[in-house]
Amino acid sequence: MRTYQKTISEGLKNLGIIKEHQIQEALKLQRSHRRRLGQALVELGFIASENIASSLVSQFGISPVNLKAEQIPQEAIELVSYELAALHRVVPVKVEKGILTLATDNLFNFLAVNNLQKFLQNEIEMIYVREDSFNSCLDKIYGEKDKKKEKPTASEFLRQAQSVTGKDEAPIVKLVSLLLEEAYQNRASDVHLEPLEERFRIRYRIDGVLHEVAGPPKRLQGSLISRVKIMAGMDIAEKRLPQDGRIKFSVDNKKLDLRVSTLPALHGESVVVRILDRSQLVLDLEKLGFSPQNKVKYEDLIKLPNGIILVTGPTGCGKTTTLYTSLSQINKPNKKLLTLEDPVEYQLTGVNQVQVKPEIGLTFASGLRSMLRQAPDIIMVGEIRDYETAAIAVQASLTGHLIFSTLHTNDASGAITRLIDMGVKPYLVASTIQGILAQRLIRTLCSKCKKPYTPSKDELEAFNKSPDAIKGITFYQANGCPECNSSGFKGRIGILELLILDGPIRNLISENVVASKIRQAAENKGMRTLRQDGWLKATEGITTLAEVLRVTQQ
Repeated sequence: MRTYQKTISEGLKNLGIIKEHQIQEALKLQRSHRRRLGQALVELGFIASENIASSLVSQFGISPVNLKAEQIPQEAIELVSYELAALHRVVPVKVEKGILTLATDNLFNFLAVNNLQKFLQNEIEMIYVREDSFNSCLDKIYGEKDKKKEKPTASEFLRQAQSVTGKDEAPIVKLVSLLLEEAYQNRASDVHLEPLEERFRIRYRIDGVLHEVAGPPKRLQGSLISRVKIMAGMDIAEKRLPQDGRIKFSVDNKKLDLRVSTLPALHGESVVVRILDRSQLVLDLEKLGFSPQNKVKYEDLIKLPNGIILVTGPTGCGKTTTLYTSLSQINKPNKKLLTLEDPVEYQLTGVNQVQVKPEIGLTFASGLRSMLRQAPDIIMVGEIRDYETAAIAVQASLTGHLIFSTLHTNDASGAITRLIDMGVKPYLVASTIQGILAQRLIRTLCSKCKKPYTPSKDELEAFNKSPDAIKGITFYQANGCPECNSSGFKGRIGILELLILDGPIRNLISENVVASKIRQAAENKGMRTLRQDGWLKATEGITTLAEVLRVTQQ
């Protein structure tokens, strides 16, 4: 890999042209307004555009060259398709001794070097040309020289993607593979392929937040989506109905399970690829965010012989991971465990797992009814969605089974109201529910770059805290560095609210009181709310107060 790939910002800083705080401010503008780093530095007035070029000359030995299209050999042009050249803002210059020289007008074109070296299986050397020279050369190479030939069409890319394998695979196949590989290496939990009116947008969800990345040209939209559908075993001719599929994918000798969902939208099919990595599955309550106090209470709860334990929260808050961790702790040879899921995300050793299939009549309700004939000790139901499922779960708990399940509610006490709204009698709710765990996921601070700060008055008021309450406590805020991709955060952890039902609370439920009174009674007995648990993690330097407020807003 050539020295061009060293961080330009470090070069500018080493030359004394800009300071660290200016780089950080430019990075914020880059993230919020999708600017190139150099463009952001110029717009903020920190540097003149000519200084960037001069720094490249002195620090990296890269200077603008005069490029003439007629001098570029055909063998180099044939290595780089027009789609790749336009996407990565590169044009081929020459190929000698296995080294492909590319020209670019983007001084910060690091992603192109990384992707193209893998894609083209050549070592890459970069040279810099000015924008007008680059555009002229791009037009002449792929415009005038190729006028006699038809440009590759979406159907041709699709045909190649279906037929080629191994070293002869088509560019569109490699593009999709690189896209998924890059998402995994950036710790993305899912990839969003979104057709818009005038462009094709690609976004990665990293630590629960969506980040837009450079997308391919709009004309490749159909080819890319079709390739993903082929990999997921979907019907590529069906574009009017939603579809679901799965992909087995390997990155760095790690086997990943990708869940794919398509949805017909106004400007094409929207595709979401969920990345599931079993090696990243955390089956430890403490690592999930349980405080020592909540950990002891929850471990006692899941060891009960019968009853219902609920985990609540919105989609993507880690409910399934918490349930898997719970099952792994009580999975013993003398216990029979069954799960009913939609879909089965990870395979648990020693657990019989069933995936619901509504199209053939295997729903949560019918599946749960059948499971009871299997004489299980413990059952996990992916979600209680209706009265029928809730009623069967209640009856199963009354007959000696321990039931785990989830609900979509904002807090723990809200789950009680939700079950009653479904039609379950209050006295049955009171007699069967053992405990309810509400949870959210918050981003954790990057340990390499977090910095201390003093919380504002508004932040303290949001937590009902006074300035005296923070004496002796060090709070941190996000900063940003290469380790965390300049986000200031790396990884996520849970904040939890654990409601244990005791005699007085069961009496309140039987009387069908409002959820706020149940919540207040639980707090009086020591229940720590989601926001209070988040405050605790902020005081420990794990996250920021702003992040806790963002996640716990009602």
